[in-house]
Amino acid sequence: MPVRATDQDGTHPRPQLLREHWTDLSGAWQFAHDDGRAGLRERWQAGADLGDRAVFGRDITVPYPPEAPLSGVGDTGPHPVVWYRRTLPLGGVTGLDAVRTRGHRLVLRFGAVDRVAHVWLDGALVATHEGGQTPFSVDLTDGLDAAALAGEREPVLVVRAEDDPRDVDQPRGKQDWQDEPHGIWYYRTSGIWQPVWLEVVPAVALERLTWTSDVPAGVVRLAVLLSAAPAEAVTLAVRLELGGRLLAEHTARVEHQRSSVTVTVPALANGQALHDDLEWTPEDPRLVDAQVRLLDADGAELDAAASYLGLRDAGVGAGAFLLNGRPYYVRSVLEQGYWPSSHLAAPDAAALRREVELIKELGFNAVRVHQKVEDPRFLHWCDRLGLLVWGETANAYAFTPEAVRQLTTEWIDVVARDAGHPCVVTWVPLNESWGVQHAARVPAQQQYLTALAALTRALDPTRPVVSNDGWEHTDSDLWTVHDYAGTGEELTARYGSRAAFEEVLRGTGPSGRRLVLGDREWEGQPVVLTEFGGVRYTPRAEDEDAEGGEPGTWGYTTAEDADDFAARLSDLLAAVHASPVLAGFCYTQLTDTMQEANGLLDADRRPKLPVERLRAIITGASGGA
Repeated sequence: MPVRATDQDGTHPRPQLLREHWTDLSGAWQFAHDDGRAGLRERWQAGADLGDRAVFGRDITVPYPPEAPLSGVGDTGPHPVVWYRRTLPLGGVTGLDAVRTRGHRLVLRFGAVDRVAHVWLDGALVATHEGGQTPFSVDLTDGLDAAALAGEREPVLVVRAEDDPRDVDQPRGKQDWQDEPHGIWYYRTSGIWQPVWLEVVPAVALERLTWTSDVPAGVVRLAVLLSAAPAEAVTLAVRLELGGRLLAEHTARVEHQRSSVTVTVPALANGQALHDDLEWTPEDPRLVDAQVRLLDADGAELDAAASYLGLRDAGVGAGAFLLNGRPYYVRSVLEQGYWPSSHLAAPDAAALRREVELIKELGFNAVRVHQKVEDPRFLHWCDRLGLLVWGETANAYAFTPEAVRQLTTEWIDVVARDAGHPCVVTWVPLNESWGVQHAARVPAQQQYLTALAALTRALDPTRPVVSNDGWEHTDSDLWTVHDYAGTGEELTARYGSRAAFEEVLRGTGPSGRRLVLGDREWEGQPVVLTEFGGVRYTPRAEDEDAEGGEPGTWGYTTAEDADDFAARLSDLLAAVHASPVLAGFCYTQLTDTMQEANGLLDADRRPKLPVERLRAIITGASGGA
């Protein structure tokens, strides 16, 4: 059995399905741009001798995107197609002997490739995947000959990634469609940008585990996806522990590739003690270790994985966001998840942990990862250190049948990937009417918003859903508002009383768009200010005269010095904290990002004010100025 999942070091790409042995394929790959789209015609996928540099004439460090400096390429131009090539070092793969002798399978896994990927092994196509933010896997076993399995030769792997920089139908988030960053858009992230690795697994293996806790019912539900349907029934054995304390053991007969089991947790029956020592919260992020095993008819172990879950529920009621059935005030920050050296990829696994630590040190209890589906290792640290996450995805800019198809397909995979993380408490499929700019006038766009919300609830009925973050809500459990007022006085005028907010609802809203479409009435739905602030402050003088895509040029208001920055933050946050209407907030933003200089930290994660001073302002502990 692998180590306990709550003891892992944060490097495993799938932290909720942890096997003891895996082979990381990060590092040097051969690389080529294919601006003329000649690669398929010229059969670059044939995987010729790696010593031949005629096509793959340069190296790249995976998993950094080729636009990023850490990749070793650092070419930010609009390249629609990129190719990768490397050999697979099977001689160093732990457990490869089981492929030869026990019928195990060698699986290649990709965390994310932006956006359409084709994968060849020794010139044979073995996988195609669409979706730039979601994982996929391919079983390589049947494409390997005896010499490769014996370690006598290294098979050649080739990956082609197509990511059209001009295509506004695809979910691109804040990746710019113009050659250079403009406005609030950044350099593109193409190709491989999350980990690639190999695993040896049994012929029938645990492929995905999705945990859901139902605290009032005293149970935990586990949805299991196997790698293949078992030829005969197998037994699923689950053991749950919290801090070494056994909570539950359960076995179930499994006959199909997909199944769901319900595990009774006797300790949850004692409701009086429940809140003291079992539930997960940001302040006390208790995680339950799970051991999951597959057993054959004789009780022999077929597969085993370590996982974890949190006992918690999220909802809304009485004008509040509810965590574990209790009102919970959300103090959130907008996070672009962008680094100067690595763009949308993290510089390393440790950076993901440090990002969560910084957010918590600043006094936030939640994060809204903006227009991006973040690396699962980030979610692991949110689970483990205690940080609520609003799960958002990159949006398209057009409204066409193709744009609807692409976003909907990818969103289904996003929810499936992340639904088991206790930190994820709200789903946000669309932001600020991106791709539905005429929703107020076009019924089809309204129907799309409503359909996305309904689809999300069908996939996961356990979390609140925001149909369109910021304005023009059609069917949202939380009514979220974006308001970049420059002063606290303006915010108070809109959110200082119920009557004031009702006046906002009757008008066009602070951004010139109605907050709610249709005839829905405000009946106490929680109101959250999910974007505000955005104060520009550049402590380093060299940033002051930057233009275009250079650092230091964007903000909704501008602070002249550190004291002015603190005063502006204090003014805005004091008004928000004093509002009897708001159930929480999300400040824009955590870090400076490209031309946006409105971070609490600069792009290198250095705070613009002492952390203690920022924390006092954010939490409302003092005026902070």
